[in-house]
Amino acid sequence: MEREDLSEDGCQAAQAVEFVRALRVQLLEMTSKLAWLERQAVIRRNARACAMRIEGAALRRDINEAQILIDRLQRRYLNGNKHHEQRRAM
Repeated sequence: MEREDLSEDGCQAAQAVEFVRALRVQLLEMTSKLAWLERQAVIRRNARACAMRIEGAALRRDINEAQILIDRLQRRYLNGNKHHEQRRAM
């Protein structure tokens, strides 16, 4: 039974690593888009600028949520696994 738990933990950790990697890629894309939107919103003074500010606010929320998810995954599956493995070795 313990052997199955170890392989399940390893599978979950591997999935967490891939999900964190994908989230980081998305973070980079969203951050780049947010920077572009903010530059454009400063240049423009019309309805389009207003729409860009709204889109920027949504991107900021998405960026924040992605960072929260990365932190949770790292705490639960990645950083925690090192401690879990150290305890198991003792």
